[in-house]
Amino acid sequence: MRMSSLVGRTIKESPRDAELPSHKFLVRGGFIKQYGAGIYGLMPLAMRSIAKIEAICRQEMNKVEGQEVRLPCLSSKELWDESGRYSAIGKDMFRLKDRSDKDFVLNMTHEEPVVHMARSELTSYKQYPAMLFQIQTKFRDEPRPRGGLIRTREFTMKDAYSFHTSEEDLDGYYQKVHAAYLGFFKRCGAKNFVSVLSDNGMFGGRYSHEFMALVPTGEDTLITCTKCDYKANREIAHSPFHLEKFPEQALAKAPTPGAKTIDNLVHHFNKPQNKSLTGHDAFGAKHTAKAILFQNDKSELIAAFVRGDLTVEEQKLRVALKMELLPATPEAIARAKAVPGSTGPFGLDLSKCWVVLDPTVTGSSNLVTGANEHDQHYVCFNAQRDFLNSLSAWEKSRVITADICSARANDPCPNCGSPLQESRGIEIGNIFHLGTKYSESMGMTYLDAHGKAQTPIMGCYGIGISRLLPALMEEHHDDKGPILPLSVAPYQVHLCSLMCKDETVVEASKTLYKSMWDKNIEVLWDDRDEKPGSQFADADLIGIPFRVIVSPKTLAQNCVEFKFRDGRSAPQMLPLDGLVAHLGQLIATEMSTFH
Repeated sequence: MRMSSLVGRTIKESPRDAELPSHKFLVRGGFIKQYGAGIYGLMPLAMRSIAKIEAICRQEMNKVEGQEVRLPCLSSKELWDESGRYSAIGKDMFRLKDRSDKDFVLNMTHEEPVVHMARSELTSYKQYPAMLFQIQTKFRDEPRPRGGLIRTREFTMKDAYSFHTSEEDLDGYYQKVHAAYLGFFKRCGAKNFVSVLSDNGMFGGRYSHEFMALVPTGEDTLITCTKCDYKANREIAHSPFHLEKFPEQALAKAPTPGAKTIDNLVHHFNKPQNKSLTGHDAFGAKHTAKAILFQNDKSELIAAFVRGDLTVEEQKLRVALKMELLPATPEAIARAKAVPGSTGPFGLDLSKCWVVLDPTVTGSSNLVTGANEHDQHYVCFNAQRDFLNSLSAWEKSRVITADICSARANDPCPNCGSPLQESRGIEIGNIFHLGTKYSESMGMTYLDAHGKAQTPIMGCYGIGISRLLPALMEEHHDDKGPILPLSVAPYQVHLCSLMCKDETVVEASKTLYKSMWDKNIEVLWDDRDEKPGSQFADADLIGIPFRVIVSPKTLAQNCVEFKFRDGRSAPQMLPLDGLVAHLGQLIATEMSTFH
């Protein structure tokens, strides 16, 4: 391809809303064009890179005996009603009506369509296991599009669904796909990525893993152990924390004028006249039980209690309650008889609210918590003795004890007790155990060896195809632009012709350009009459790994200048004779490192 004909111009200025390097470089390099918030068109450079990512993905899915299909983007409401997800999923899903006023959705995931396809085809145990995969457009009414292609409303994914006759069979296949994913990301040039335990969320099932590109700009927080192999998304990361147990003292109410925050309480109870009230010589946030208030879609208050030095992990809370969370309104708070600034478990109207207690609250002693009275708190609160033991059977049904805290750096690892550490990552893939959530609800069965109908067990495996390109740019870039891995770069060689009005430069460049394509070397030729600085700046913005520079100066020595985009070595002069063969060998050697 000649730069003079390439659709997608480089630009000097970064878009005003671009925060991530990849967003800036995708726009400035002429890879993408924005159509609206979270809506982008892919221009030729991006399409070439993503086509290579898709090709690698297909190869890896074929290795695990995947069968490629194409499921529709559009599905009827009735299909999603079969699984119960039409009403369960909130505003994230695009809903629309056709000309006959029938309800449809734009699929944000394809469990329902794939079960609809498979249930009439996989009818005998002899056909199992089976895996269907596709590379398809997905739609999500993303409330906060950001980062260019990182978080969008329309995106391309590879998703795959496997069907099995036993948990053991699924477990074995799950590990095969996990290994295939590791190979896929390595082949695409991702070097710094990990597989972490994650939350199954709306997909159901018992376990799942996310594949994360470790970059400082990532929107996910990962919790990993400094000693063992424990790795998890913070949404599900667990720590036993360091719990302090003291001889229990009698519950008492104490005045706390103006103390509406944890910091206020710490200051108040560290005053000499108040120290003896709490049973702690040095009173701190870890000696309190704080309430974080939400409400559900029924306007019932949710009072989540954690130790005062910790924070609520909202996804854990959603899973524990099996409810969506909304900000608590003053009306919901008042109905439940909670008092902001002094909310505690005592005195709440449990017919109007749910109480969730974290183990850091039930496992600690002599805590300070709200009394649901202005300027009053309880001291020496012990959850089991003072609250849980006083509840009726019905009241206990409205109280849940669950791990809802966010693990942090330096908290103990749940496996080995060593300190945990935090890092940032971009999710680039995921795999889920789905179980029978969809096959059972949608009536999919097969006949076993005894002719008895059985429900197949499912797995799900996704890769963010369009997201992977910017994720790779986040890992591989400098201040001038992306440094794309050879396996996914839009072209392998960037040919720069300086002083294109010089006939010797033009003729030599034409010969090289044709010779490279004849040898299947993908080359982008900058044949424009631009100044060297402009050509080099554009080449940096596009990020092709190898650069060949032709100029009157180099031709006088019967050479070209060669340089690596990543700057691994100084530029060098290479003879024209044998140059194309040399480039072919260099490309073959470099490509071998991706396997």
